[in-house]
Amino acid sequence: MSAPESTAGPATEEPAPAPSADGSLTSLGTQAARQLTTTTKTEPQMQAISSRWLLRMLPWVDVKGGAYRVNRRLQLRVGRGRVQFEQNGGDDIRVIPETLTELPVLRGYTDLDVLRGVASRFRVREVRAGQVLFEAGQPVTEAYLIAHGRFTRFVTGKYGEEEVLGVVSDGDGLGDEAVGRADPLWLASVRAETAGTVLALPWDALTEFMDRAPSLAAHLSAYAERQSRPMNRKGEAEVPVQAGHTGEPTLSSGFVDYEPSPREYELSLTQTVLRVHTRVADLYNDPMDQTEQQLRLTVEEIRERQEWELVNNRDFGLLHNADYSQRVSTFTGPPTPDDMDELLSMRRKTKLFLAHPKAIAAFFRQCNRRGLVPGTANVEGHEIPAWRGVPIFPCNKIPITEQHTSSIIALRTGEKDQGVVGLYQTGIPEEYQPGLNVRFMGIDTAAIISYLVTAYYSMAILVPDAAGVLENVQIGRTAD
Repeated sequence: MSAPESTAGPATEEPAPAPSADGSLTSLGTQAARQLTTTTKTEPQMQAISSRWLLRMLPWVDVKGGAYRVNRRLQLRVGRGRVQFEQNGGDDIRVIPETLTELPVLRGYTDLDVLRGVASRFRVREVRAGQVLFEAGQPVTEAYLIAHGRFTRFVTGKYGEEEVLGVVSDGDGLGDEAVGRADPLWLASVRAETAGTVLALPWDALTEFMDRAPSLAAHLSAYAERQSRPMNRKGEAEVPVQAGHTGEPTLSSGFVDYEPSPREYELSLTQTVLRVHTRVADLYNDPMDQTEQQLRLTVEEIRERQEWELVNNRDFGLLHNADYSQRVSTFTGPPTPDDMDELLSMRRKTKLFLAHPKAIAAFFRQCNRRGLVPGTANVEGHEIPAWRGVPIFPCNKIPITEQHTSSIIALRTGEKDQGVVGLYQTGIPEEYQPGLNVRFMGIDTAAIISYLVTAYYSMAILVPDAAGVLENVQIGRTAD
């Protein structure tokens, strides 16, 4: 009797062996056959591994002493920071007194009681979109702190057109540059591009505090005197030189002064303890070494965290340590070619941009709207998108805020160019990779082997203009 007809299955399935009349197989089945074969397998895969371009593109300096000191010329022009606020309701917004020292005019001032008094005199003021806060040439009667919103600084150009000087936003201050001047005038106009909130301090109130607090008056006087000293365009103490002279005039003389308290960067670290059971390490090592695979994935995770720290760490990370004079805000929200040009123009020899992949996509959308095609740069055999010849590397460690904004970072790198450098130490005990070691910690009573895995690293910005940040980069799509 012939076997019953078989029913054809999907084309991708292997036909099952034909059963005999009594239902038994007439040939060896695939499930049984697999017991005598060796399965081809991959190494353990890890989805969280990224390209880590920042780690790859940074020049790394071997720090043998565990610390790296950055010596600079004496800086007379004090950098500007960001003031912080506390909000207890829609109309109850107060400046945190301690953060007033982020303003150049109060940098280094330590009398907290006076700072609290000054902070208490600020008054909240709501502004509407399009409102002009003050105009160039008007007397300075108030100082302002931006609690929320985006404001444009502009002047009237030579031919009557409006020239935009920059954008100020949350935490910025206006008016402190008038300290030490008789009858100060605003040098530029400021207009609100969005509805916002500012805190205003009457100039008379500041004068009143100077009369009541001699320490504040002395501090402001020293600040004004320091600003009057000769300095170069970067705010460093000037070295007197003479050029274009004839004959035998007496030449100017002087010296290059240094910062009295240079910054030192100590190496940070990322650590974890890897645990492997001795039974696994002894018996399950063919064809792959289980301990080696565990270690490989652990090191990948440590390197991912290392790059995150280089971007976000408050002590040495790029986003928190870039000088505020090197931060610019987007003019309209999305990152436009004009914004990238502004960021690029702030330093010489920019080597690379770093941006979240969504920020790169947002920039490309703006290029598409203008009919522009960004170029590419060949880096280690990879074609990387570039702007003005500077490669734009993706970095998913740059955060995206709840308002769907991000940042784009521009870097000049290397000690020779006074740029940004990575710091590590090589030759450490039981080194597994440069700056990373794996140390055996023993076997406990549960037969668990422990290994201490440590990476040592940090980052240094040698001069302020080595790193710049384009802030408030809107990454969402906008309606045409």
